[in-house]
Amino acid sequence: MSRISSKFSPSSQPPTKPTLVQLCLSWLYAFWKFSRPHTVIGTSLSVLGLYLMALATQRDWSTSPFILLPTLFACLCGNVYIVGLNQLEDVAIDRINKPHLPLASGEFSRRQGWTIVVTAGLLALLTAGLSGPYLLGMVGLSLLIGTAYSLPPIRLKRFPLWASLCIFTVRGAIVNLGLFLHYSSGAAISPIVWALTLFILVFTFAIAIFKDVPDMEGDRQYNITTFTLRLGQRTVFNLALGVLTVCYVGMAVAGLVGLPGVDRVVLVLPHLALLGSLWWRSRQVNLQDRTSISRFYQFIWKLFFLEYLLFPVACLLSN
Repeated sequence: MSRISSKFSPSSQPPTKPTLVQLCLSWLYAFWKFSRPHTVIGTSLSVLGLYLMALATQRDWSTSPFILLPTLFACLCGNVYIVGLNQLEDVAIDRINKPHLPLASGEFSRRQGWTIVVTAGLLALLTAGLSGPYLLGMVGLSLLIGTAYSLPPIRLKRFPLWASLCIFTVRGAIVNLGLFLHYSSGAAISPIVWALTLFILVFTFAIAIFKDVPDMEGDRQYNITTFTLRLGQRTVFNLALGVLTVCYVGMAVAGLVGLPGVDRVVLVLPHLALLGSLWWRSRQVNLQDRTSISRFYQFIWKLFFLEYLLFPVACLLSN
């Protein structure tokens, strides 16, 4: 009897198949990881922040907020194309450096990845083309540089200088200037937008060189030359910290000397406070601990996000 009953015990029952809802939720979570959430947040905030800055600097509040939806959709699709293409070409490396990503973990097949990437790229170009020439130019240039960054035979990410140039050119110059021209219908770019562009340009350079610090092992195995492998973790860490310090001090000085079109207090005090926070967090980083490095890298991204809140507020509160 014990043998017969054991066949029907709960532990011997076959596992239940996931429901359709569970499968959909699982796919959506994998897609969220595939889109690299920190880049999605950065893209979304830049779309909103430049819209508010265009309204404040042009003093034209008649611009419809409905322009935001297609702009955001085009930019997010472009974002998915760029980060997705990079993952498709880095599956073996990501199995070492970022095993949680869907292609590296097997949650997505290469075919699924290519379908998502191609669809996202086409939707980005189509939506941007229907929205206006400046948005189309911005999205088109971003996709072109993103393709050259990841896809053989060019694959610029193999070369530290070119890899950094790709990242901070797109995030720093193309996105900010392109979005402002799109929202303002080609109006002259105001000093505060140039200031934001310069700040983000230099800030993104720090992100570009720091992002490889926790990924030394995979990069070394697959011959991806980075500044970290050439100069060492400590040197790159200190260099990124120094670059970010220059960003914050420079913006505080710009606010003090009277950058037109902004509220000085909003521009100066928060940047000095964020600089202090940056140095305080940097003292807690253990370069022998990959988790510690990754947390600090995510903290730098949070500082990046804040700029697209601080600059619009400084513009909106100016007299």
